[in-house]
Amino acid sequence: MTNKTDTADTGQAQHLAAIISTHHAQLLDGWMAGLIARLLRRDKIAENELRQQASQFLPLLASALESADSFDIEGAAWDDTRQLLADISQSRARQGYAPVDTASFVFSLKEPLFAYLRNALAAQPQQLGEALVSTSNLFDELGLLTIAVYQKAREQVILRQQQELLELSTPVVQLWKDVLALPLIGTLDSARTQVVMESLLQKIVDTGALIAIIDITGVPTVDTLVAQHLLKTIAAARLMGADCIISGIRPQIAQTIVHLGVNLEDVITKATLADAFVVALKRTGSSIDYRQQH
Repeated sequence: MTNKTDTADTGQAQHLAAIISTHHAQLLDGWMAGLIARLLRRDKIAENELRQQASQFLPLLASALESADSFDIEGAAWDDTRQLLADISQSRARQGYAPVDTASFVFSLKEPLFAYLRNALAAQPQQLGEALVSTSNLFDELGLLTIAVYQKAREQVILRQQQELLELSTPVVQLWKDVLALPLIGTLDSARTQVVMESLLQKIVDTGALIAIIDITGVPTVDTLVAQHLLKTIAAARLMGADCIISGIRPQIAQTIVHLGVNLEDVITKATLADAFVVALKRTGSSIDYRQQH
């Protein structure tokens, strides 16, 4: 038995598809006018790019409505439409747009479409009301889709930026032949320790260094967790054939380490990076001649 609601949805979907196909050019102009008016940021996307995206969307929307015979956007007939909206949302997320800008791409099409529906169904108020509700719900779902994709894309951008910041905040520099330095600034947590360890080990592999100086002058506090992270990094470096020296041990940090009972007996520690560098030079058999030639 055919459901009357399904039959009504089928008829409304077909009717809406016909309106979009028949009045494509006029709809596009009306949509563009509303779209440009609603955009909160007009500096990062040109009008011709907006028009191109809108021109791609309209025929895909009409095709989906006609093929699916319903407003259910989860169906296979809507794949291309969903993909285009996803591409637009991801692009705008990367460009720094707000979610409302992304959703407005869809919502701005409502008004011009409603105008054509009113004209076409002016003599059938009941059908007009049903068509307006169905169409509004359809565009609400499409708008929510763009917001969901936008949020996911923004999360990916933020995670990537965080990873890049972690990498930038843990530079491994070669001070001398066979001597590396890893100056740490800020708090060490598990995620950052992993980046520190990977950066240091990769640099040891690339340079064949024998000594790695881990300078913690810029680390505000050392607790049990931070100490454990340092010990893990030192152990990993030793497995790669490089000994570690910890520099930047301030009096407060020294007292904290003793109070915590952290065992650093087999690790060389120095108060300054310069002191650690001198030790590293001696252990690698190098020296600096300070004598000036006249």
